[in-house]
Amino acid sequence: MSGADLVVHGGVVVTGVPVAPRARAVAIQDGYVVALDTDALALRANAASTVDLEGGALLASFGDGHVHPLWGGVELAGPAVREATTVAEVADAVGRWAAEHPDVAWVQGGPYDPSLAPGGRFDATWLDAAVPDRPVVLQSTDHHCVWVNSEALRQAGIDEHTPDPPAGEVARRADGTPMGTLVEWTAMDLVLRHAPRATATEKQDGLAAAGALFAAAGITWVQEAALSPADVEAYLATAAAGRLPVRANVALRADPGRWPRQRAEFAAARESAAASPAADQVSVRTVKMFADGVVEAGTAAMLAPYDDRPASSSHSCGLPVWTPDELAAAALAFDADGFQLHVHAIGDAGVRATLDAFEEVARVNGPRDRRSVLAHTQVVDPADLPRFAALGVIANLEPLWAQLDPLQVDLTLPRIGPERGARQYPMASLLATGAVLSMGSDWPVSSYRPLEGLAVAVTRQTRDGVPAEGWLPHERLPVGSALSAYTQGVAYQAFEEDAWGSVTVGRRADLVWLDRDPTTTEPAHWPEIVVRGTWLAGRRTWGG
Repeated sequence: MSGADLVVHGGVVVTGVPVAPRARAVAIQDGYVVALDTDALALRANAASTVDLEGGALLASFGDGHVHPLWGGVELAGPAVREATTVAEVADAVGRWAAEHPDVAWVQGGPYDPSLAPGGRFDATWLDAAVPDRPVVLQSTDHHCVWVNSEALRQAGIDEHTPDPPAGEVARRADGTPMGTLVEWTAMDLVLRHAPRATATEKQDGLAAAGALFAAAGITWVQEAALSPADVEAYLATAAAGRLPVRANVALRADPGRWPRQRAEFAAARESAAASPAADQVSVRTVKMFADGVVEAGTAAMLAPYDDRPASSSHSCGLPVWTPDELAAAALAFDADGFQLHVHAIGDAGVRATLDAFEEVARVNGPRDRRSVLAHTQVVDPADLPRFAALGVIANLEPLWAQLDPLQVDLTLPRIGPERGARQYPMASLLATGAVLSMGSDWPVSSYRPLEGLAVAVTRQTRDGVPAEGWLPHERLPVGSALSAYTQGVAYQAFEEDAWGSVTVGRRADLVWLDRDPTTTEPAHWPEIVVRGTWLAGRRTWGG
């Protein structure tokens, strides 16, 4: 070979391959890595272009194994309340945004921190003071609750006579009137079905904005975690217009009761994407199901009652979204249709029901390379740890959650207590069993920046270094294993481990340039590392 499109040199190349972990340069031709180290340096003189790493590091780019780009991107246009540290700050931000947008009929935004109110229950009157005359709907950071004002309750027809929907809860005051917090999807939808839907333009603009954020963080592939078939067009249109700087696989959300009718719709959406001009960038291969809710809201399905609820109370063990039998039936059907399964499971009962469904799928539908994903993997009963590897189930984790932040201290641990609290995010335990780990952010639930999550995966500490020895230190991941989970693990989840995830000759040039080598930097300082460049198949999507 006499030349290359691009040679990157002047720093260290962290290949992610054990037999040759480091190199000095990379040569890229037609979107693929064609040479490394001295072979790449030999091509520099005749290369069409070169990039000097200036002492930094080049790695395989990151993937995000569970994220919500479309709705997170749309949410960026609403009131910015994520950084608010008090209820008053949230209300002030909403009030300012409403005043700046007097023609918007519904004020929608988020996410707010559910730890700002006792038990994560927020009162409509706290928003009424800021916006009394228009409906306000705010998503919580976990996106399993909404906080609304009184006008939103009024327009949705929610009052003291409104019953709790299946697998949902209308939080109430002592007198039975609705408080203003709606818990889980079926309750949230009581209001959301009345709110204006995002337009096609708003969806595409949101996707483009989210994609720009991901590229700036070194991400080149994302698992869109839950959409409807109607939303797929936004991805295809954004990609076709050249405004999506990442590849994406879309998971379509299946719902209890509706799933038999959804099968044909999902198959049609998959075929539409495969026939699209954007097929090389957007796929629809996955079906998403929610086994349960979240611990913070008391809706994750637990094997034993929550510590803060009497065993005799309703929902004492949380709110399973599906019955185990229906979850298994839907999993069998969508697997038979050729879809990858991707199931949200937070509580130990939700995890067990999901693993049971995956086991039934393998027994009835027979062996194939299905790579089912159990997303979040928060509380796992010890008896279920070996089942991930045994069943070939990918454990998707959002590592940024594995720290003693206010959500964990103020909401999670008081609900489930120290014994179950010590079983959370068992990354190292799963890795030791031979399970495949993939990493994600669940953005906009939490930061989309992989280096922030990776720092927690390795240290199990907050940004302030608490606790000094790490929270559940036996579950800390080695540096190499953590980086692999955010690259090769996600590539494996994508069925593309032979295409990207390491810097290897013949692999796609999906790369990230960092201002320093994370493998020689203290993990506590990884969030300070600067992403200086990102390449998707050799095309620069960030920096330069």
